[in-house]
Parts: sequence; structure tokens; C-alpha cells
Amino acid sequence: MKKTYKINEIFYSIQGEGANAGVPAVFVRFSGCNRRCPFCDTDHESGVEMTAEQIRQAVEKASAGLKTMVVLTGGEPTLQLSEDENLFPDSGDRRLIAIETNGTGAVPSWIDWVTVSPKDDIPLDKLPRFNEVKLLFDETCLDYFQLFNRDGITAFIQPIERSGEYNFDETIAFVKQNPRFRLSVQIHKLIGMQ
Repeated sequence: MKKTYKINEIFYSIQGEGANAGVPAVFVRFSGCNRRCPFCDTDHESGVEMTAEQIRQAVEKASAGLKTMVVLTGGEPTLQLSEDENLFPDSGDRRLIAIETNGTGAVPSWIDWVTVSPKDDIPLDKLPRFNEVKLLFDETCLDYFQLFNRDGITAFIQPIERSGEYNFDETIAFVKQNPRFRLSVQIHKLIGMQ
């Protein structure tokens, strides 16, 4: 029997945050997460079982055949991914394969771009390899943020929403005082895209 993955949704949109903001991408949202962050806006439970081939076909259909970036997101994709099965084996016109992870699981080597969004209980040396870090701005995490305030780490600070309000002012003030960090907002939410 072929391995299946529980997938919440697959859709074509624009990457709305981080270093790849503005890049067209197909998002593959995996179901399930080992964290229950109170500010998360993702449905972690619902989804359908799909084989790797079905996922590839759905990505191809969503992108209308264009070789766009693919973003594996969640939930927490590393709960279902492995080194053993490359969802997107190299086939000539290679797509950039990216992942958004909370940093609690191993990232397969076949993934090209890693965005890790760790929480304050994960030491820096325990995180998987990454290209960029996305930190959600919370005043209680300032000491943890300083672990990423160093050369060679591209770290984005993102405002969070609580009770319908974003903490833009506090986030901007922090970035201005800590210029190695970059401000990242969820462009897709601001302009009403999925």
C-alpha cells in the first residue's frame, strides 16, 4: 500500500511573507500539528489522504502547468514528510520546493528553502537547517529573539493579531531598534488573498 499524506488544501497564490514575499507559489497545507499556538489561524485537523502522485497532480493542476515555487506548510509538514519519499523528484524543469516549519522536526534534504518559525522553548542549536527565521512578535520573547540577532541569520519579525488587533507599532519599534531583523507582514491577508 502506498504511503499517504493528510492534506488540508492545495491552492495557487502569492507568497505573502518572508524573503520570498510576492513570489507566485502553490501551497500544500498539511494537516496536523504538534503545537497549539493560540494565535494560529490554520485548521489543523481536517484534510484528505493523498499519495505523493496525487499531490504532484494537484500541484500541477493548481499552477496550470507553470513551474512555480511549491510551499509545504501546515499544520506542521515535518510530521508527515521523510527523507525516504521525495514528493517532487527532479524532473527537468525543477520547481523550488520550500517548507514552513515550527522547527520541531527533521527537514528532508530534498527541500530547497526552509523557513523556520520556532517558539521560545527550542534552543538555536536544536533547530533544523534553515534559510530564514520567522519570529512572531511577542514582548515576552525578546530574550529568545536575541539568539537570532547575529550575522549570517536572516530573521523576520512579524506582527501578530490578538483580539482583532495587530501589534504593528510595537513590532516596528523593535525592528527599528534591532536593525539586523527585518519586518515581515502577511501581505496576502492585507490584500485579501488566500
